Amino acid sequence: MEKKIKQLLQWLQLEYVLVWVLPLVLVALYETGGMTEGVYAGDVRMDYILQTVGILLVVGLIPLSLRLFSLSLVKHVKQLTLPEALKSYRRWSEVRIGMLLVPVLVNLSFYYLTMNTTGVMCAMMALIASLFCIPTRKRMLDELDLVKDENKNPAVG
Repeated sequence: MEKKIKQLLQWLQLEYVLVWVLPLVLVALYETGGMTEGVYAGDVRMDYILQTVGILLVVGLIPLSLRLFSLSLVKHVKQLTLPEALKSYRRWSEVRIGMLLVPVLVNLSFYYLTMNTTGVMCAMMALIASLFCIPTRKRMLDELDLVKDENKNPAVG
């Protein structure tokens, strides 16, 4: 079982690194001319629509992703056997990180389409929120209640 936990942690860490690499790839594509930038730079209506959509994505998905993961742990994952709990934990971790990645990529694209810095600010907010999701062994064991009570609350002698 220790091997499965270690493998799961490695996958989650790889996926987390991708959350930071994919925006860098997107920025590189726009900056090198691989993708067209400034298409809606002078269009006030489209600028307003895209920025509103970007802000709503951030305001909606960041709290939802963090809260949904917490609720899924309490109501579903902790009730399963360990092998099933590990699979479910991975799935919910991927959903959470995906919900944080969407506003990052969308808002970076909106920035390059409109050249309005609101998109960058919103993308950075989602990236900062992803810092609450860094996959570590301690966090995973705590969230799955796999740490023994003696380790959590040592007896005061």
